Amino acid sequence: MGFCFEEELKKLPNKPGVYIMRDAQDAILYVGKAVNLHNRVRSYFRENIGRGPQIDKMVSLIARFEYIVTDSELEALVLENNLIKEHLPKYNTLLKDDKTYPYIKVTVGEDYPRILFSREMKKDRSRYFGPYTSAAAVKDTIELLNKLYQLRTCHRNLPRDIGQDRPCLNYHIGQCLAPCQGNVSREEYRQQVEQALEFLNGNYGTILKELERKMQEAAETMEFEEAARYRDLLNSVKSVAQKQKITDSAGEDRDIIALAQEDRDTVIQVFFVRDGRLIGREHFYMVRGEGCAKEEVLGDFVKQFYAGTPFIPRELMLQYEVPDRELIEAWLGRRKGSRVKLLVPKKGTKEKLVELAAQNAALILSRDKERIKREEGRTIGAAREIAALLGLEGVNRMEAFDISNISGFANVGSMVVFEKGKPKRSDYRKFKIRTVAGPDDYACMREVLTRRFVHGMDERQELEEKEIDREFGSFTRFPDLILMDGGRGQVNIALAVLQELGLGIPVCGMVKDDNHRTRGLYYNNVEIAIDTHSEGFKLITRIQDEAHRFAIEYHRSLRGRAQVKSMLDDIPNVGPARRKALMRHFKSMEEIRKASVQELAEVPEIPERIAEEIYAFFRQGKETRPTERGSAYSDEKGAARPAEKESAHSAEKE
Repeated sequence: MGFCFEEELKKLPNKPGVYIMRDAQDAILYVGKAVNLHNRVRSYFRENIGRGPQIDKMVSLIARFEYIVTDSELEALVLENNLIKEHLPKYNTLLKDDKTYPYIKVTVGEDYPRILFSREMKKDRSRYFGPYTSAAAVKDTIELLNKLYQLRTCHRNLPRDIGQDRPCLNYHIGQCLAPCQGNVSREEYRQQVEQALEFLNGNYGTILKELERKMQEAAETMEFEEAARYRDLLNSVKSVAQKQKITDSAGEDRDIIALAQEDRDTVIQVFFVRDGRLIGREHFYMVRGEGCAKEEVLGDFVKQFYAGTPFIPRELMLQYEVPDRELIEAWLGRRKGSRVKLLVPKKGTKEKLVELAAQNAALILSRDKERIKREEGRTIGAAREIAALLGLEGVNRMEAFDISNISGFANVGSMVVFEKGKPKRSDYRKFKIRTVAGPDDYACMREVLTRRFVHGMDERQELEEKEIDREFGSFTRFPDLILMDGGRGQVNIALAVLQELGLGIPVCGMVKDDNHRTRGLYYNNVEIAIDTHSEGFKLITRIQDEAHRFAIEYHRSLRGRAQVKSMLDDIPNVGPARRKALMRHFKSMEEIRKASVQELAEVPEIPERIAEEIYAFFRQGKETRPTERGSAYSDEKGAARPAEKESAHSAEKE
């Protein structure tokens, strides 16, 4: 039954909630919240109300809508935010970055606290410092604090485990007080932790004076190595102290947020101020919804960003007044557990800080627009060049296939995928050849292509039977262009497979010259030359190299496993444990082969009887050795034989 708008609009309740607009394919177009669902949703379907062309276009695509009633507008805001983050609707403004920020965690709830790196802030009686924008800086600071105050880094349960095990290396090199051995009392250890907390609170003066004093004392007593250690620690502390810039004397926690826009691209700049110090800044990209004003974009950012960050400052200084300010303040206050204010400074230092954030956002947007243009030239632009060269309307998805083997041993195939000129590694696939014995690249390619497209057709059929319109997985999506590593022969194999399956996908060969460099494309029985300086040529080269790399790496992994198996696992009474023991002791197969019975028996896991069997194995006739599996390592006399020559197709790649 069709969706009757008139009837469904009459059913809308006069209650707060969230509404969801869907298109004919049931994809979500837009998610919104409403104080009154009846009034808000009906407004989309009134004529001549000046919504703008973008909203009119969205409304024209709506095939049906649904709604969820909530108890309050605040609950509707939370639900709206969660649904936007989960479904990423086309007509909503979307935060593209999904970052988590590092914190320094001090486990003050433990008897012997530790300083740890954390990506989330929990209510676990620990103290958290941050968030910081640089994970590397956080790790450096933690390492510095552990060196300065000789705090433990282990995970032992103290005081329960005191004296149960020997101290770690940090104790022996003077970087831990070893509370695990009872060498320091709980009170003395706590004093060290308190000094570390003072450091994290930004009080560097005391530690700088202390390190300076210790360095001088060590130098006076001619303990120059110790003096150098204190000098390095002193420089590290100064470096950390210099990175902290005072922004005000009030010692407040606040975020300063501003944006810059160009077309549909938006950059949001955030300055993080903690305890009155600017600890870092970060920028975020947003895809602006159709017809959204700057105030709406800024409000959407605040809702989406602070729904995912564990720390919410007391104050947000914004560039513009955002819609639903009081509602957002109530929501943030409930998440933080105390009041949160949204301010739009109009004068003074605070206004200048917001202006500075806006200037930074504009600089980032200008810089990245040029970078994005260059990147689009290398990717989307290059794909367009290839499409134009072949006379195709467009090439979004390209799949390239390759075969790798050594004289027919461990035949494997690879499929690499490029979408919009970029590799889509989640869709790469490996094929272990099942039906071909020997070095027949054409037969191997036929099997790979047949399995790839038959699998895809089966999955599509299954989705159709379940009446699912969307595509899932890498096989259900068919390419706009198939790229074969080679010329006429490989292309004809692909065309034959597609014809048998009733598929009409363009197939193009990547032809190489005598020096194994790409020289052109083979398409419709014609070799097409490419400008070697064009982005299209460079993209073809990247695709070809990626297909080679992926196939060769898979082949090497199989070959390595097969080699170890054929040489050791086929020896009677030598299983995985003894094989590992042999390789650990002798380091190489050649040393095992040359070892005497006595040397083999020196391995604790190898009894003398087994040592004799291993010794005899490497010196008996090849008819009892596993050469039929493709391994060719030793002749009847035990001398090393060269591996068989790799097929021309894969030898030049490898």
